[in-house]
Amino acid sequence: MTTGTSDFDARASTWDADPAKVDRARRVAEAIARDVPDLATRSVLDYGAGTGLLGFHLFPRASRITFADVSKGMLAVVEEKISRLGAGNADAILLDLTRDPPPVRRFGLLCSLMALHHVPDVDGILKSFHSILESGGVLCISDLDREDGSFHGPGVQVHPGFDRPALEGKIRAAGFGPVRFSTPCDVRKEVGGEVRTYPIFLAIAARLG
Repeated sequence: MTTGTSDFDARASTWDADPAKVDRARRVAEAIARDVPDLATRSVLDYGAGTGLLGFHLFPRASRITFADVSKGMLAVVEEKISRLGAGNADAILLDLTRDPPPVRRFGLLCSLMALHHVPDVDGILKSFHSILESGGVLCISDLDREDGSFHGPGVQVHPGFDRPALEGKIRAAGFGPVRFSTPCDVRKEVGGEVRTYPIFLAIAARLG
């Protein structure tokens, strides 16, 4: 991810105060746990982890969790949570796969919540995700369905969500098998004086090879 790093740093300390964000992460984590029944055997990379809301919901179910983000402020919150829990099977790393080489370590599952729409080169990041996963590893991406750009508003340089069939084509082209889509939750947001609903998808696919 490359957009808005300083903005995320500034918002890190209050990020978890939004109950909607906490509930969204919980719902996505529950959907992942239902669809990946052997989660307890997998090491997890939570990419674009923010304050770790998704990863910490998966934490009791996985063998190990690594939280990765481009924001030092967000990772500071993650590290404080890890310290408070005394979690020896969790760590946090500063990682921007649009610029940095992939870590040497390989993972059994890579998850990402509301991060992909911030990445300019979706094809490139999906290939990086493939390279990070071990053979048979599982990719779990949750993000916005295609919308009209009103979610972030004018002047914000991000993808306006994703068309599911088009995204599946990109995921499969990066070296993954068939993609299973579900809709674990949505975001309700006031736009132009009215409350609008933005569906959030979860796409799950296994690494081929």
